[in-house]
Amino acid sequence: MKRAPLFVLAGTAAGLAGILSFHTRPAASAALGTPASRALPGKPAAAAGTGSPAASSATTGPAGPGASAGPGASAGPAAPAARRSAVGATEQYGYGYLAVRVIVRGNRIVNVTVPVIQTAEQYSQQLAMQVIPTLRSEVLAGQTAGISAVSGATYTSQAYATSLQAALDKLHVR
Repeated sequence: MKRAPLFVLAGTAAGLAGILSFHTRPAASAALGTPASRALPGKPAAAAGTGSPAASSATTGPAGPGASAGPGASAGPAAPAARRSAVGATEQYGYGYLAVRVIVRGNRIVNVTVPVIQTAEQYSQQLAMQVIPTLRSEVLAGQTAGISAVSGATYTSQAYATSLQAALDKLHVR
């Protein structure tokens, strides 16, 4: 009977060592579309990779090759509409904060990413990594911010749609 406490102590020590050596993997921001950055509670979020507040305003990309040079330009293929992007407001939801960046060409949504996301816990981060690609697919397929919430991630879905609509409003798109 003296061996039972020894096994309990050995098992406890092994379990403690296992817990202390457990490492969670870093957030795979590739699933979110862009590098993840952190937004501070109550602070406006800047776009990832920039420190300027101008990053959240609507911007217009270069016209690129094939753009018309003006009224005297030669007749050729129609110039593609310029790509424009905007970052929506940072939305607080039950488990963190997020902001959505939308890129449009004309009135067509061509890409949606999440440059700002902060979650309260690891589970919320994992849930967001699963849900955000689904929401992105819905937006690109439907070409609207009026998307259905993903079951089990209602707050995240609502924050995503609200931030997306704010970005579309900045660009004066639907």
